[in-house]
Amino acid sequence: MDTQGIEQMLSVLRSTAAQASGGKPAEAPAAAGGVDFAQVLKSSIDKVNQTQQQADQMAEKLAAGDTSQNLHEVMIALQTASVSFQEMVQVRNKLVTAYQDVMNIQV
Repeated sequence: MDTQGIEQMLSVLRSTAAQASGGKPAEAPAAAGGVDFAQVLKSSIDKVNQTQQQADQMAEKLAAGDTSQNLHEVMIALQTASVSFQEMVQVRNKLVTAYQDVMNIQV
């Protein structure tokens, strides 16, 4: 997963929280660099989805008896897909928590 994109997302959330609390908003790299929050999030999700689909295809080929697929390569691909999905879930949880914190700020 793209850690630079995650940092940019967190920066945008911090800036929004600062604005909601009446403080001076921090300079967000997303605004300065022109990176779209939704686009970064979508591309990260697409990468995780692609990793999972490739792992599933490899597993199906192995199960069908395709001799070009090595068991250890398939297992590595499946573990990589699992870890990337778990990482995405953790990022989502952090974003939801940050959103809830911003919404609970008293103005």
